[in-house]
Amino acid sequence: MTGTVWPRHSHSHPNVSPIKHQTRVLGDGWRPRPSAWELRAETATCRTGYTCLSAAGDLPLLQGPWNNHRPTEAVSQRPAVDREHAPLTDRSLGGGKQKRTGGMGATRREGSVLGRQGACALAALLLWLRLPPLRAQVTPSNRNNENLADVCGKSKVTGKIFGGKKAEPERWPWQASLLMNGRHICGAALISSTWVVSAAHCFQRSHHPADYRILLGYNQLSNPGSFSRQMTVNKVIVHADFNKFHRFGSDITLLQLDIPVEFNSHIRPACLPDNSTVLPMDSSCWISGWGMLTEDVFLPAPFQLQEAKVSLIDSDSCRRFFIPPPGTPPHDVFSVKDDMICAGDTWDEKSICRGDSGGPLVCFLRRAWYLVGVTSWSWDCRSPVSPSVFTRITYFANWIQEQQRATPTPDPSKAPPEEKPPVLVNVPIPEAGTVPKPRVFLVLLTSATLLLLILLQSR
Repeated sequence: MTGTVWPRHSHSHPNVSPIKHQTRVLGDGWRPRPSAWELRAETATCRTGYTCLSAAGDLPLLQGPWNNHRPTEAVSQRPAVDREHAPLTDRSLGGGKQKRTGGMGATRREGSVLGRQGACALAALLLWLRLPPLRAQVTPSNRNNENLADVCGKSKVTGKIFGGKKAEPERWPWQASLLMNGRHICGAALISSTWVVSAAHCFQRSHHPADYRILLGYNQLSNPGSFSRQMTVNKVIVHADFNKFHRFGSDITLLQLDIPVEFNSHIRPACLPDNSTVLPMDSSCWISGWGMLTEDVFLPAPFQLQEAKVSLIDSDSCRRFFIPPPGTPPHDVFSVKDDMICAGDTWDEKSICRGDSGGPLVCFLRRAWYLVGVTSWSWDCRSPVSPSVFTRITYFANWIQEQQRATPTPDPSKAPPEEKPPVLVNVPIPEAGTVPKPRVFLVLLTSATLLLLILLQSR
């Protein structure tokens, strides 16, 4: 999500360089106040005639699906992974596949009973053992049954990308746009051929499936390709505990598609970790989205996907950014709980912003990209930025599996006709997509202070 505006505050619904650059943020997540973790945009400006929609994805203000959340943690020193087709190997994470390379070998002694025919037969046998088994041709009807471990978490990774930069096509094939009544309100992530995950605060206006569409295979929202798809929604499952026990708690929603989407290099799911997965603090993680570039700057046409590299931040350090002063009303208190995970980059000021809500936080684990967070809330996407807060996927791994098992597969014959992928003329950020933000907090104002805090905490 580098270069996109992150979620900000909502009332109705819910070149990265040093701090001197203009902050960029992803735009679907909710943001509290100006923090030192925001993304900066180089040339993002509202053009004459460009419709700047009202803020719908503000962060902590609880009312928009447009939250652009940027994790704000110490920047990882691990180089970005650039393997395009690294095989998945971690079965325990649910997204890896062990590569079987076994084969038989034999040598024939001179004078052996194996004649020419025997040698040919042996060669054929060896060849058969070394080749992968033949598979039936994959068609739209059976592609849905492919093992997710064979396809999830694979993307085109071609070099380093810094905060505020545009994402190249095929880098984040699980990235989705959530449309409400034809307007982009939040981000989302594909996790299988029929399931998409997003943030619960993006659905405060409606839980009716017919009101929503999912766009897949898009890099520029105003320029769909032959591989782009617009999918109708069969079921919206908002977590029953959303906002029930603490602000933005259980901020997660599952959407079941009417028909399975066919995978290609532009459309494929992210791997899902299980609830026992350990997330190293030095993991290579990225955020992406079509949110605002800053708190006041909209993503300009052609609305190209933005991305940013971030590092995970331990919860104790993250909580210190959101300590409310004495006397703060309970409804204004935002705190980092066990069902949340923080990420960001203080030096390069990468963060989420309005319109980024519901978008993915992915980390490269065991040679595949895993969805570890869903953009939820943060401070305003201005300098200095604060950490971005995401819904922790490992915390809800069992819930996701339970909902998928309990939900019947929709009858394809009853699905609505396939719809042509739309060309979005403007990308307003409705309040439903605004990243929620805490209103009054004691916040660390400089990146140096945050770094010092992290260093002291590690001692």
